[in-house]
Amino acid sequence: MQSKSRTRSTALLSAAVLLGLALLCGRPARTAEPATQVKVTTSMGEFVIEVRSDRAPATAANFLRYVREGFYNNTLIHRAVSNFVIQGGGYDATTSKLKPTHENVFNESGNGLQNKRGAVGLARAEQPHSGNAQFYVDLADNPDLDPVPTRWGYTVFGRIVQGMDVIERIGETPTGSVGDFKQDAPLKPVIISKVEILGAAAAAAPQAPTPVVPTRPDNILSPK
Repeated sequence: MQSKSRTRSTALLSAAVLLGLALLCGRPARTAEPATQVKVTTSMGEFVIEVRSDRAPATAANFLRYVREGFYNNTLIHRAVSNFVIQGGGYDATTSKLKPTHENVFNESGNGLQNKRGAVGLARAEQPHSGNAQFYVDLADNPDLDPVPTRWGYTVFGRIVQGMDVIERIGETPTGSVGDFKQDAPLKPVIISKVEILGAAAAAAPQAPTPVVPTRPDNILSPK
């Protein structure tokens, strides 16, 4: 009896395995969704950011919310440091004042994305979770902005896939003290006129805004 029961159980298991394989083989392959791309139009040209929602989901969602709301339109690239970074997306180009932002974002710098040339990251103050709207682009490899076991880094959430020549031109523009900006501000304003999501992702509905008054998230690590 035990032998017949074991044989029957083995047969049923084999049939179940074969059925599962048949269903799996008949199922269409799942294709990876293309990464969201965002076009940034500035007074010095255009560049395109590929947003890595798979590696920095909270930071990417935060950035795309600002894009959908039109927050970045008519803002400044207020910082340009040759061979380091350019930074912008927080100051109104007309008034040079900080714009009200949403809540800060949890630091996702441990996501494996590094501050290599062309990487796009979230600017923040000294506090690790103080980033909100401002973003920067690495003009060179900046390992000092990456996390180490003893401190948080700066969250990379994307990369430049088109227009790196524009980024480099902005990085080489003459800078100095302009208004409330004590250093590294372009002497001739570099204005972000429009930021838009490309392709099908542009149809996604924006989240309801909940603006708060931010601290100044413009003191990312200085170049050595």
